[in-house]
This record gives sequence, C-alpha cells and structure tokens, in this order.
Amino acid sequence: MDFDLFIIGGGSGGVRCARIAASHGARVGIAEERHWGGTCVNVGCVPKKLMVQAAEYGAWVQDSHGFGWNTQAGTHDWAALMAAKDAEIKRLNGIYVKLLENSGVTWFFDRAIFLDPHTVQVGDRRITAEKFVIAVGGQPAWPEIEGADLGIVSDQAFELPHMPRRVTLVGGGYIGVEFAGIFRGLGADVDLLYRQRLPLRGFDHELREGLADALQAHGIRLHPSVLLHRLEELPDGSKRLHLTDGRSFDSDLVFFALGRTPNTQTLGTEAAGVTLAPNGAVVVNAQNVTSQPHIFAIGDVSNKMNLTPVAIAEGHHLADRLFGPSIRTWSFDAIPTAVFSVPPIGTCGLSEEQAAAHGAVDIYVAKFLPMRHTISGRQRRTLMKLVVDQATQRVVGAHMLGDDAGEMMQAIGIAMTAGATKSDFDRTIGIHPTSAEEWVTLRTRTRVTPHTATL
Repeated sequence: MDFDLFIIGGGSGGVRCARIAASHGARVGIAEERHWGGTCVNVGCVPKKLMVQAAEYGAWVQDSHGFGWNTQAGTHDWAALMAAKDAEIKRLNGIYVKLLENSGVTWFFDRAIFLDPHTVQVGDRRITAEKFVIAVGGQPAWPEIEGADLGIVSDQAFELPHMPRRVTLVGGGYIGVEFAGIFRGLGADVDLLYRQRLPLRGFDHELREGLADALQAHGIRLHPSVLLHRLEELPDGSKRLHLTDGRSFDSDLVFFALGRTPNTQTLGTEAAGVTLAPNGAVVVNAQNVTSQPHIFAIGDVSNKMNLTPVAIAEGHHLADRLFGPSIRTWSFDAIPTAVFSVPPIGTCGLSEEQAAAHGAVDIYVAKFLPMRHTISGRQRRTLMKLVVDQATQRVVGAHMLGDDAGEMMQAIGIAMTAGATKSDFDRTIGIHPTSAEEWVTLRTRTRVTPHTATL
C-alpha cells in the first residue's frame, strides 16, 4: 500500500488527524480539492466572525455618546473588509499546509474518489492505503423552488462584490440569525424568514424567545411560519421572493440559510462499500467506523455534531486510537457552543425541555440590562439560565443571550464537564462588577419543571 492512512478532506478535522497519525510514525497522505482549512477557515467560522466584528463597530460609535464621546459615524468600506478577510484566510491556508509539511504528511491538492475499498483516484494518480478517513464536510443546502439560483447560499456571501442595501434572509438557524445581524449592523434593511414559530430550532425555548425579541430590537424584521413558493428577478435587477400565502418580499439579495448537507455526492462511496444515510451522511458507529472496518468518517460528513472543535477532537482521537501508544479523551456530553447573533448566544448541555425529559429540573433565570447599556441607552438585555437536575443537583444546562456569551460559556463548559453541582456554583466567588458573576449569584430558584418523560 502507498500509505498506512489516507485522508480525504483538508479541513480542521482531517488535518488534525493527519498530523497526529504522522507524529505516531504512520505514512499519511491527505487530499483537498478546494481550500485547506475547509469550511470553517474559508467560508464559515473565521470569515463570519470577522464580519460579525465589523458589524459591531457602528453600534459602538452610537453607544460611545452615552459615555461622553463625540464620535461620528462614518461610512463602511465593504471592499476593504473583504480584502482584510481574504488576507487573513490566505495566511491561515498557508499555516495549514506548513503544518502538514512539518509533520511529514504527503498532501495532494486535488479531488479524491474511491475506486474500491482500498484505492482512490487523486487527479491522475491511483493511490492505495490500508485505512481511510472521510473528512469532506458539508455544503449549503438550496431550496427546491423555481428561481432558487437567483439567490445565494453562505459560501457566496463571503465573495459579494458589493454590500446589499436590502436583504431577505431565509432560515432561522445559526447561519440565518448571524448573517441577519451582520447585514443589519452594516446598515442593510433585513427581513428574516423561517418555518418555525421561533428562530434556532433545537435550542432552549426561553433562549429562542429572548433572541427573537433581541433581533427585533436590533431592527431586523422577523417573519415566522413561512413557506417559500418561487423567486424571480425584476427588471431593475432586484429580487422578489414569493411565499405560499401570497406575500412577497423585494430586496437586492435573497440569502438562503437552510442548513447544510454532507458532501458525499462525488466521493465514490458505493465503490468503497460505504453506507450512506438517506440525507447523504456517512453512517458511523460511536468510534467513527463506517460499514467498512478500515474506513472512518469524522466531522460534518457524519452529521452527528457539526462543530469544528468536535471534528478536530474526533480526528485527534481517531489518530491516537489507530496509531498511538495512548489515547487522549474528550467529553462530548456537554459541548459548549456559541451563536454569534446580536447579541451573541452561549449554550452548554441540555435545554430545559431536554433535561425535563429525564427528570424534574430546577430552573434559575436572570434577565437584566448590563452595566454598559445602562449608560449607552441601548436596550440590549442579557438572559442567563441554569438548568439543574433536581435529584443530583448537577448543572446539566447553561444558556446565555448577551454580550460575551461565547467567551463565558467556555469556562462554564469546563465546570460542567467536571460534574459541577449548583452548590459548586454557589460557593464560587464572583468577579465584580461583571455580568459573569451572575452565574454564581443565581440563588433564588425561578421555577421547577416537572419530569415530562418525552420531549
């Protein structure tokens, strides 16, 4: 065989797996057909976070007036932001390649397609390997409506030549709410349409309600419970999106944020004997093994927990298990996550509804206007919530909507991974004056949610 391990996909998970396997002495090859670093570095987490930060500055100018600053709002240079974003991505692309080279990994910048369970075609080469890892991630989903190609999906949002002045965003998931905040913060009129009654399906219900209020306070127009009919282009180049109820929305840009699908269409999984789920995801067991015992899948392509740090952890753990003398472990029970909405969300563990399905829970909630905004005048309220298992008093869920939510939730995740109880939170001294101290001063129980048995 040409390699002990061959990895298809040069995203964060694939590159980590390659580097760790090579560090254990394995002969490792990796192929990437589009861009090193995958979705997160190129058309996901990194450029999106930069755009979120860019969108915050306009509000900060206004907020500064309450603190005595005579600052004046300027105009935003979209081209300058895109150039800065591109420069940072190029820098990160280079780092990924250098990491592979320094680790002794052989890399190929081309598409890899399975020819049989132990062979892939990479460009004009046939390559064999003892083991394979599928780490090809996912791609944005398109709606099945007439004229869908007149809109865009998230990949294209990072390459827009001009800042749109009117945006119709379709989708209430994290991509939709984040880009709604980005475009609104940069000055666009934004309509956000989604099928559910509230945005962020699957998140804690109280958090979802708080986010809906916050988005509207930010000037984003919400349109819940909608179904798409068709999209057309008007004579002036603008777009008109028609709904099944007869309503329509005119804008400069229609942005579909309808989730993502596993990127397995051209992988040759049938030739490899790898089983796919109906949605195209690679079927794996708890150890990331596919239907072929020597082929594994990590990251978004398995559609388990679509987060970059999870893909990295899966890749590292798999490389250790296959080639290393010892195995580093991760906790996947309470994974802290963030949504960079306006304001941002941080969450870890179970929602109130999920926790109540396992037993009665004590709920602690605080809602307040942070110190900064008592002076700025901005009605940007914070919500903080702890979900506590009543029988054991372990904190099984933590949820926040407010400034620095993602930063705080990383530390909360450590406590929850260590099995912290409500009394552990209570006996921790707070840092004053901060919003974070509210986590350790939530003394009064807000309510008890009884065991519901089912979600």
